[in-house]
Amino acid sequence: MRILIVEDEIKLALSLRRGLEECGFTASVALDGTAAQRVLALGDVTLMLLDIGLPDVDGLTLCRQMRSHYPQVPVIILTALGSLDDKLAGFDVGASDYIVKPFEFGELLARIRVWQKRAALSGGDETPNLLTIADLVLNVAERRVSRAGQLINLAPRELALLAYFLRHPGVIISRQQIAEHVWDIPVDSGTNLIDVYINSLRKKIDRDFPTKLIHTRKGIGYMLNVSQEA
Repeated sequence: MRILIVEDEIKLALSLRRGLEECGFTASVALDGTAAQRVLALGDVTLMLLDIGLPDVDGLTLCRQMRSHYPQVPVIILTALGSLDDKLAGFDVGASDYIVKPFEFGELLARIRVWQKRAALSGGDETPNLLTIADLVLNVAERRVSRAGQLINLAPRELALLAYFLRHPGVIISRQQIAEHVWDIPVDSGTNLIDVYINSLRKKIDRDFPTKLIHTRKGIGYMLNVSQEA
């Protein structure tokens, strides 16, 4: 399950993302409505956490707009506005759930689990628990990675990067796609974070095995593939 956190309070947004990743979810952060729309356009967001007070667009307006394009994505509004009228306004624009700040993370997690179960029962959760290529296996639910039966310890960001590769096998993935989809940073930010994590992931899943899975397409990006041929 990939969760998009639309929240302009950076400390809260990062705290939520960290907590969700520790619970086995893949999470992205958008600090405004424009960034949220870019992430939604990538097509694999399965639930959105939405603040109302965004810097560039009212969260209710964003919720109403996205409903016409992504009707299947549950939206949980997270806001300090807690009156009955506020809640009714949220549900009127298509919100699936409404939580008033401040809230306990456990309550939010329970609400997310409810929508995850509903999606699974309706056939809407298409994310498999096991992602595999060759002898590499990622158990998404248990956050466990193994290759040829050997357990491999990955950091949360390495795990998110590997999951993204495994969901797009044989596809060349650009640095921009990784930056937006896994890192939530601009690709031209001057950081070499992507290169560092690609190299780290390679060492863990490729170095000690004869068949290499992560391949570089010079000037284009990276590919997860059994064969070195694109």
